[in-house]
Amino acid sequence: MNNGKPNWWSRPSSAPEAARIPTPSPADAGDGDFPLPAPQPSPGQEPADPTAPAAAPGAPAAEPFAAEPTEPVAADSGQAAGPPAPEAAPASAVELTKTGPAAEPAVELTETAPEPAAVPPAEPVPAAAPVPAEAQAPAPQAPQPLHTPDEYRTPPYGEPGPWAPAPPVQRPPAVVPPHPQPHPQPQVHAHPHPQPQGGAAPWVQYDPWSAPGTGAPPLPPKKSRKGLAIAAALAFALVTGVIGGGIGAYVERNGGITTVELPQADAGDTGRAPDSVAGIAASALPGVVTLHVRGNGSSGTGTGFVLDDKGHILTNNHVVDGAASSEDISVTFSSGETARAKLIGKDTGYDLAVVQVTGVSGLKALPLGNSDNVRVGDPVVAIGAPFDLSNTVTSGIISAKERPITAGGEKGDGSDISYVDALQTDAPINPGNSGGPLLDSKARVIGINSAIRAAGGGSGEGEGGSASQPGSIGLGFAIPINQGKRVAEELINTGKATHPVIGVSLDMQFQGDGARVGEKGKDGSASVTAGGPAAKAGLRPGDVITKVDGQRVHNGEELIVKIRAHRPGDELELTLSRDGKELTKTLTLGSSQGT
Repeated sequence: MNNGKPNWWSRPSSAPEAARIPTPSPADAGDGDFPLPAPQPSPGQEPADPTAPAAAPGAPAAEPFAAEPTEPVAADSGQAAGPPAPEAAPASAVELTKTGPAAEPAVELTETAPEPAAVPPAEPVPAAAPVPAEAQAPAPQAPQPLHTPDEYRTPPYGEPGPWAPAPPVQRPPAVVPPHPQPHPQPQVHAHPHPQPQGGAAPWVQYDPWSAPGTGAPPLPPKKSRKGLAIAAALAFALVTGVIGGGIGAYVERNGGITTVELPQADAGDTGRAPDSVAGIAASALPGVVTLHVRGNGSSGTGTGFVLDDKGHILTNNHVVDGAASSEDISVTFSSGETARAKLIGKDTGYDLAVVQVTGVSGLKALPLGNSDNVRVGDPVVAIGAPFDLSNTVTSGIISAKERPITAGGEKGDGSDISYVDALQTDAPINPGNSGGPLLDSKARVIGINSAIRAAGGGSGEGEGGSASQPGSIGLGFAIPINQGKRVAEELINTGKATHPVIGVSLDMQFQGDGARVGEKGKDGSASVTAGGPAAKAGLRPGDVITKVDGQRVHNGEELIVKIRAHRPGDELELTLSRDGKELTKTLTLGSSQGT
């Protein structure tokens, strides 16, 4: 409400336009949302003549009803009731009496005694029936209105309002606060409702006096399609999971639905270059054998290779040293054929031995190379039976030459010590490789694998007497084939090997640089053998030998290794130190029988 006037929801009509609004017929009124009951005459009155002419515009309207309500009037069920009145204090009640013309009704206040009784809940009050014209007193002269008539005032019942119906709105309607009105609800004219196109909600007429949410029945809730979509997705996932699990279980148990064929390269040329590792191995393997030795309560495994078609096989002395007789040595060829072998000869100082097999045909002897032609860095291939794994092939290079090593010495008297001027290689060599061939790039034997350096250090090399050898660490040693060839020939021809000697006893406890000639021999004899090579060359006790053929020696073991690398009868040039002076002596090597 604004200044005592209601706010209408449409443009106000002009006076002529309001006059043109026709009064709805009873038929049309019946189509409205809020039908009003037909006026009924009160007792003792006659119904008004419907053919009586209506009052002219501007004339004072007849009093349609006069009522004196003494209690609050509740709104019709179709409109919202106003806020509840606060509990009144015990004061005088007021009676409202309507008089005067309809345009400006006069209100008389009559004081009555207060009623202490509680006011019952408000009940709907039907509209008062119009008073017949005959029962009314002659209308007095209409008093002059205090204000100019307002064309937007609330019209009497039964007359059309000067406003246009509210535009239809689409449900759900916005929440509109209730407008408490002291006047009865006017009749609403029925108007056709436009029907929306498509599936939209129907249009309804807005009623400013109705309570929120009472203008039209609530629309049924829309079914949520999101829930249906989620349920469908879950069902689909469940079905596919079950199907996938079944297929997976079938494939796992049966190895697939169809036969699996993997791609593979076509059969090609299996030949290899003769100087490749594969070519060298293919050429040398038929001439390599594995030896199994039993005797003296022990057993061992080693390797050897065929020297000739007579069945002679070269190997290490520490491989066959445990055999009590020839019946304790078994030889297995690369083809798998096995034969017994007999011991032909062995030499502890060179750690070499020769055995022979008989009754075996098709033997292939390995060609022998020249170890003097070997250079550091040359590729090599080693073949053996490490840990009894026969026909094992490894490859590497020559790491060093003329490496003086000693092996054996388990007896304690030095009779089983081997002195080797060895070839060093990084080709993996392990226990069981002993006696196997070390081959050059042309598959020729250039060395006999004999010793490895243990990871724990120590002064002992070799596989024969040390049970603590952990395996290859890239430090393998082979007897040069030139030395092995000479010893093998002597063992085959005589059963014994000769050692080159110079005829002196060395002081093995000397801590200086070089090999010192001792003052006395082991049994107290002279340290320089009378009439021997050293005596003839003029060596004396106490002389310190520092070089052999120009190569430096640092101790007595290195001097022995350098001497045994030669044959008896070879000439050597020795450089020695005597009383602070450096002297050079030339001698011819002698010979001694090996053991």
